[in-house]
Amino acid sequence: MSRPTVNDIAREAGVSLATVDRVLNARPGVRAKTVSAVQDAVARLGYVRDMAAANLARQRRYRMVAALPDGDSQFVETLAEALTEAAHSAVTARMELEITRYPAEDAHALAALLGRMSPQDVAGVAVMAPETPVLRDAIRGLKSKGIPVIALASDLPSTERDHFVGIDSRAAGRTAAVLMGRFAGAAPGQILAVAQSMQLRDAIERRRGFDEVMLADFPGLEVLPTLETHGSDTTLRAVVTEALRHARNVRGIYLLGAGHRALAATLADLGMTGRFVVIGHELTPHTRRALLAGHIDAIITQNLGHLARSTLRVLRAKADHAPIDEAQEQLRVEIVLRENLPPDQ
Repeated sequence: MSRPTVNDIAREAGVSLATVDRVLNARPGVRAKTVSAVQDAVARLGYVRDMAAANLARQRRYRMVAALPDGDSQFVETLAEALTEAAHSAVTARMELEITRYPAEDAHALAALLGRMSPQDVAGVAVMAPETPVLRDAIRGLKSKGIPVIALASDLPSTERDHFVGIDSRAAGRTAAVLMGRFAGAAPGQILAVAQSMQLRDAIERRRGFDEVMLADFPGLEVLPTLETHGSDTTLRAVVTEALRHARNVRGIYLLGAGHRALAATLADLGMTGRFVVIGHELTPHTRRALLAGHIDAIITQNLGHLARSTLRVLRAKADHAPIDEAQEQLRVEIVLRENLPPDQ
């Protein structure tokens, strides 16, 4: 028996070929009843779409966009480099990636950027941003145009995003807590928690996981309320200095996101380098040097090459309405110490 075709689907569903094409490509403008009829026909006939052949026939190119916050975050810069490298390798698969930056603290600027995108120009969008009502509306707008959206590095679970590419941030926070508790020891004390923004889902989940383990396994260590820096080195210096002035029994500092360089400089200026256990996230050029110097005790990180390649694979799958290999796209939480620091490449 020959494989079913789109002509068979159109005949079975009682619709035109153009309508079948719109449904298969998730384009807007088709009534829900018609979409259901086409999908039922696909299921009855056992139709499996050959996306490679379809894309080759129409010479389709995939132009993807990654929207990243601006600023001087070494993690974001390293991620941008990894995405660029992954995109170079994907050229033969007719994929190209544009990395665009938006003001980190301006949700409206990001929403305007996303609102200007059209399905004629963009096949998929990856977004790294705080989860705000403005962003939820912007993602809903992209979805209404038929443009798939994935959350990158920091999840956006309350939006209509199609997928999240990144590590389990709650597990990463729990891992940080185990290291903090064991390194700081059994004596009572306090832990400073410093974050760029508690609107970022990864920061929320890291703090949640951190608190769960600290409360259960290390009750003698009190984790103080999170200090937010909003990406400002000046703000980080001010809030950390003020906290250390009032909290007299600090044993450790947990840095949930960016700010490693500013924290190191602040502790050096205060003459407190090496006095606290410092646990942070993401392996960057600075955290590598800080680990080597003994200024940071451990880094919880992820493989950015894997993250970048997974981003492109998932975007392509979503653009093709194809299944995702969940095992291939699952990123591991990794612990880096000075003793197991991978070679600098």
